[in-house]
Amino acid sequence: MNKAQLINEVASLGGLKKKDAAAAVDATIEAIVKALEADDKVQLSGFGTFEVKSRGERTGRNPKTGESVVIPATKYPVFTASKALKKSFK
Repeated sequence: MNKAQLINEVASLGGLKKKDAAAAVDATIEAIVKALEADDKVQLSGFGTFEVKSRGERTGRNPKTGESVVIPATKYPVFTASKALKKSFK
């Protein structure tokens, strides 16, 4: 499902106009992104948790030259499904 299909589904299930559903989907995504940028955790009960994790600096190897390369520390977003969501796939 892509974003347009999600908007159509939200409009259908929520009894909304596509324009209103698009605004709701966009606002939801924007709110989640802003929270993650602020290092906040977003927990949606029955769905899952969005959070930011950190990966420390490490040494890697250039496969072409064999030279050691320092890979800088980074932060990355993670989604963890809730037990209820996982259970729905059994």
